Amino acid sequence: MDVTIYEVAKRAGVSIATVSRALRGTGPVAARTREKVLKAVEELNFTPSRLGVSLAQGRHAANGVVFPDLAGPYYTEVLLGYEEVASELGRSVVILSTKGRTKVNDLIKDLAGRVDGLLIFGHTVPEPLVAELVRLGVRLVFISREPLPGADTLRSENTASARALAGHLAGHGYERYAFLGKPLTSGDDVDERWQGVRAALGGAIEAVPTLEYTVECGFEAARKLLQGRSRPEAIICSDDEVALGALLAAEELGLDVPGDLAVTGWDDIMAARHARPALTTVRQPMRELGGRAARALDELITGVRDAHSHLILTTELQIRSSCGHHPLEERT
Repeated sequence: MDVTIYEVAKRAGVSIATVSRALRGTGPVAARTREKVLKAVEELNFTPSRLGVSLAQGRHAANGVVFPDLAGPYYTEVLLGYEEVASELGRSVVILSTKGRTKVNDLIKDLAGRVDGLLIFGHTVPEPLVAELVRLGVRLVFISREPLPGADTLRSENTASARALAGHLAGHGYERYAFLGKPLTSGDDVDERWQGVRAALGGAIEAVPTLEYTVECGFEAARKLLQGRSRPEAIICSDDEVALGALLAAEELGLDVPGDLAVTGWDDIMAARHARPALTTVRQPMRELGGRAARALDELITGVRDAHSHLILTTELQIRSSCGHHPLEERT
């Protein structure tokens, strides 16, 4: 595999910008530092590439986006919001989906060399590589993960809304719950939702894994769950696609929603509003999330600010018919 400018910078103990200046003579570099860079180049047999040097010089009008998958309405909405603002700012967008890809680290490093900064979803990028990108000074914005040093983070509020959702369901009188879509990573959005409902419901709820957060996986997991001996009275789903799968599974098994079973989702995608029954869910501002991420990355690239920000956007509980008729509604 070809040696990259990252590896030269690491061997020499300097930034990639310093490596570029030392090799191109485009800026002041101390004699001792230049010697360290040239020694690293010789030891690694490094040949400067256009991509590696362009990253050091920061001469692009493009942003990179790294997502685990591009299928599904959530990613579509976030990307639409991101692209809309990026276009207003005069920046193109280069997208990398890691699903089913090999040598992901190499692909991400290559992308970083062709853009001015990266938007990364959640924990898509392995933590050692995140640390390396931060150390090398790559401008980074993350969506849907906990704050970390050296990068901006944006996420929607999860925990309080999950408690509110669980509290509303408890008001219906349900006693047995399942959380469909077990969290994949500690600290991600789904984990926060799980922590919120568990804090509200305690031992009355169990986590049930799905292979992915899709309609198909939601259907398979829900069908298996609903055929078990102790069927839950309410299923709280990790997102709307899983919830739509649960609705289909209930229909196949002849269960009435919400008569026999309550089902809720998360995100408030368009299909949630038009499902029958309409899906109780938590609305998160997906397009706004993408748009704000684009502006945040542009501010880091242009030097508008140096300090990193960690923003949490408001979510809102949407009560519809899939969770049943609430006793308190009789008073209004």
